[in-house]
Amino acid sequence: METVRVDLGERSYNIFIGHDILGSIGNAVKSLGLSPKMALVSNPTVFSLYGKQVLDSLSKAGLDVITVTIPDGEQFKELRWLQHIFDELLGYRLDRASAIVALGGGVIGDITGFAASTYMRGISYIQIPTTLLAQVDSSVGGKTGVNHALGKNMIGTFWQPRLVLIDTATLNTLPRRELLAGLAEVIKYGVIWDSALFDFLEVNKNSILALGKDALTHIIRRSCEIKAEVVSKDERESGLRAILNYGHTIGHAVETATGYTRYLHGEAVAIGMYLEAMLSHKSDVLVQEHAVRIRDLINSYGLPSELPSGIDINIILSHMQLDKKAVAGQLKFILPENIGTVRIQKGITENILREVLLS
Repeated sequence: METVRVDLGERSYNIFIGHDILGSIGNAVKSLGLSPKMALVSNPTVFSLYGKQVLDSLSKAGLDVITVTIPDGEQFKELRWLQHIFDELLGYRLDRASAIVALGGGVIGDITGFAASTYMRGISYIQIPTTLLAQVDSSVGGKTGVNHALGKNMIGTFWQPRLVLIDTATLNTLPRRELLAGLAEVIKYGVIWDSALFDFLEVNKNSILALGKDALTHIIRRSCEIKAEVVSKDERESGLRAILNYGHTIGHAVETATGYTRYLHGEAVAIGMYLEAMLSHKSDVLVQEHAVRIRDLINSYGLPSELPSGIDINIILSHMQLDKKAVAGQLKFILPENIGTVRIQKGITENILREVLLS
């Protein structure tokens, strides 16, 4: 089992990465010294696969756990299902020393973290991400939240987990489409921070797609290391952490405009990454050769890089204006300067943006 440390002073925590390590979650949670009374939040699909193993491990560690399930899908990351979680926690009388365990992908992690951050003004939570996207991105860094009809993740908090346990064996049951969507976030880390990771993704595609343990562990560990380093320097996105939003300004608008049903999060981010790379090229920041290289890597992993035909560009632009990252109506984009480095850019004109979206 490998360990990555997220260094945030008194809010620091470990990310444990290994293969077939779900059975160790009980002792890991017990070591935190929390109340033995806690809740496990999951969805029916993930719980049917891993719920018993996790509950058995927690029970053997002397922990008394209730199970709360919500439906599977981004469209259920909303206030109604958050209320359902609160109802269950209150009904079971969890107290301020209790914790919530999130077992699932990004939706489960985000809504569980938000519930933990607001229940009794904040209790502990533990992340057990079971999708690649959650393992390399959403389970680390403390961003929690739910969606609103007008925008993705518009209601949320910063609330760090007490620990993250990543079992790469859970990827063996992950649908192929979900695996590819997670790789979009790994590609993101290569573009914004680490050209060697980008190179690794190009060279080792077959091993990664075949779920080779060594290749998977490497890209997951390296992604977590990068995110931990960025978050440790800028926990609440006052500056540097904004680079983690590469591909997300356009990507979130695409998700919202298509009702969270047409694209998985990683697929929408993949579209956003290429279009924002082209935005960088049109702004004379990135040479076209690197924009093409980004597109080719995205496409090589079976991910989309273009907007769907027939989509109304005005709707995309409207949703971008409501993005959390917009300040005084001015959008902020993360533009690649090279493979491995990016800049935070304001003042992109609507004409250039329209040109890229329509290309």
